[in-house]
Amino acid sequence: MKDVVTSIIKNGDRILILKRSQAVGSCRGRWAGVSGYIEEYDESAIERAMKEIEEETGLTKDEIKFLKEAEPIDVVDGNTVWRVHPFLFETNKNSIKIDWEHVEYRWILPEEIKNYDTVPMLDKVIFSLLNKE
Repeated sequence: MKDVVTSIIKNGDRILILKRSQAVGSCRGRWAGVSGYIEEYDESAIERAMKEIEEETGLTKDEIKFLKEAEPIDVVDGNTVWRVHPFLFETNKNSIKIDWEHVEYRWILPEEIKNYDTVPMLDKVIFSLLNKE
């Protein structure tokens, strides 16, 4: 099992989704939240989430506000089981600076996620954080 964080960033009614580049190791070309492996055994999931947000969006700790954490979700993807630690943050910034891991970003309404080819169970992660079915 591989532990990863996935952060959903809200701006008003919209959430941020990122399209994964061909240079990443998994789920190339699919839409995701801000995600990353928990790399160090002594690193907390929230610490990793905040590092990934800064790396992947350019948003600093002063530009985001932690809102909540949901229960981890186990996601089976082929022969890999991911334990996803979901986090919800908020920002008032509309413009972000994506890194090499992504080729595009969009601010969408949560219900619009069904229109995108996403990483497995992204909708479940989103709605577990937003308390929607």
